[in-house]
Amino acid sequence: MLIYGKRPVAEAERGRRRVHRVWRAPDTSPEGLERLCGSPDHQGAVAEVDPYPYADPNAPLKREGALLVALDQVQDPRNLGAVCRSAELAGAAGVVIPERRSAEVTAVACKASAGAVEHLEVARVRNLADWLGEAKSAGFWIWGADAEASDAPWGVDLSGPTVLVLGGEGKGIRPRVAAACDGLVALPRHGRVESLNVSAAAAALLFEAVRQRG
Repeated sequence: MLIYGKRPVAEAERGRRRVHRVWRAPDTSPEGLERLCGSPDHQGAVAEVDPYPYADPNAPLKREGALLVALDQVQDPRNLGAVCRSAELAGAAGVVIPERRSAEVTAVACKASAGAVEHLEVARVRNLADWLGEAKSAGFWIWGADAEASDAPWGVDLSGPTVLVLGGEGKGIRPRVAAACDGLVALPRHGRVESLNVSAAAAALLFEAVRQRG
């Protein structure tokens, strides 16, 4: 596959997957780079890399005290990439996404993550609610983000093994996924906008967990 952008290409070069070839300006013209990757947002760098190496979804459940993010049918690859960028910066052990009706780690997601997906474990699962049940059995607390919840994230304990669950654009967490959570939390709203973008909400929750962990 082809990825593009200065940071995504640079991170791929020191990440997990093999980089087969790199094209950079000025050796290749901006127009040539755009033809290669299909986007004007290449920032002068395009690379051919191996397909994205999705992780084993059970592996992070074995990490003591891990912080994980689960995304329930987030379909915009830019949102997936932005969540991965925050998760990697916050030191999360991984991001879990469903196999169906979910954005994949594409070139767009790589660009939005600023290359964070090259270092973060992203896993795909057949059934997210079932995987959350496995996480609970492994000792994780599952907290879902719901705009109507009564608890704020700083009112619950995010300091231990934790999975933060966020729902898709416009629809939120599906009922069965919400039922698999130990509880629901909401960021307080003091303005007129009803909710945050999923990537912004994920960043707020992740760094509240980081704060609690000291």
